[in-house]
Amino acid sequence: MSEQPRAPLAAEARRLTQQGEWAQASEKLGQLIAEVTGVAVSGLHINRDQYSLNSLNGRVSLADQRTLFFKYHHEEGEEQTIGEYYRAGLLRRHGFRVDVPLYACGEPGRQILLYALRDERRLADVCYDLESREAWPAMAEVVEAQCRADAEILAHTLPTLRQASASEVAAESIHQLFWHRLVSPGQPAGLGGRVARFYVGQPFPLGDLTLPWQTLSTLRWRINGVMYPDTLQQLFLAAGQHLAPSALAGHGVVVAHGDAHNANVWYATQAGQPQLVSFDPAFAGSHIPALLAEIKATFHNIFTHPCWLYEPHQAVERYRVTVTREGDVLDVRHDWHLTPLRAAFLHSKGERYWRPLLAELRGRGWLPDNWQQIMRLALFCCPTLVMNLRAGASSAHNPTSSALGLAMAVMLGSRGEDDFSRWLDSLLTEE
Repeated sequence: MSEQPRAPLAAEARRLTQQGEWAQASEKLGQLIAEVTGVAVSGLHINRDQYSLNSLNGRVSLADQRTLFFKYHHEEGEEQTIGEYYRAGLLRRHGFRVDVPLYACGEPGRQILLYALRDERRLADVCYDLESREAWPAMAEVVEAQCRADAEILAHTLPTLRQASASEVAAESIHQLFWHRLVSPGQPAGLGGRVARFYVGQPFPLGDLTLPWQTLSTLRWRINGVMYPDTLQQLFLAAGQHLAPSALAGHGVVVAHGDAHNANVWYATQAGQPQLVSFDPAFAGSHIPALLAEIKATFHNIFTHPCWLYEPHQAVERYRVTVTREGDVLDVRHDWHLTPLRAAFLHSKGERYWRPLLAELRGRGWLPDNWQQIMRLALFCCPTLVMNLRAGASSAHNPTSSALGLAMAVMLGSRGEDDFSRWLDSLLTEE
């Protein structure tokens, strides 16, 4: 008699939280954790976390007096999260600062990892606190920790840089964050996956306008007076072409975390000098295309802040965004800008990571001519594919945050005469 599959308790818990049934969700997770650890659960708290877009996390108290940190992560097609345990070990062997879970379960619908509890905050929360108070003099210690981390990440990354086969590149789970979200059977590459589910055929309330996808997707954008040549449809189709694993093979691969956004990073202070320690390396690997390795960290730790991707309700109060249409041009004007903290993060990421990595790739003859396009398209995919940016959809986005978010994606994905283009150009100039 075949063994019956066990209840998908973590998936059920995630569904219950989306319905606001937090107590029932805690019961499901408590049952799962007891089964995984073999120890009864005496208490459990799920964090109500704006950063947990495809996951749950929190604290659990066990009957043996231990308190652990748990994380459940699920992506479409990413069923075997148990692999994260081994990827954490891979990162640690190469010198990266990363937590390794004490317990791991990778059964479909039951993926959960349990870590030793840290009495420290995540870097995302530390940064949010600084920005909400505009405590710029107090940011120096955090910026210094980020600078050290960027230099350390590069130091551990460069020794792993090598060539890989197309099959090795294609097997990496990081493509789940980019290309696999762009494709599905019967759809053009770039207009399938989440693009088809989130955007194609849907209405878009943007500022005071509402435009159908058929119209919006073919418009060019003028953002704060700067013209951008590519439409949304062109950017998605280009991403479907240039971010395909086969297109990225041959450009050099590295060992990397792949998803080190600040909600996956502890701000560790107990050893004196603050250090950044990552966790949840669900998309880490040893054959990650070098041009993708720090894309998620570059976007999510810098350009999503302050308060538009994760806190869209605050964007309405914080920013003024106007949207008008002039023929085939969508004109968007907004007053969003990088805070001093995020500008410092961008400078550090450029100087301590991207500039030396690109120089090394060029020196070995592995830097593709379209390296900027690859980076831009990956950055474009970060906000548009991590959640539905369309107002009135399943996410909490509104006409203000939607217009701002799509404008941000276009600014990063399509070249214009702006500060980001100048920053990108500077990465291959002599210091």
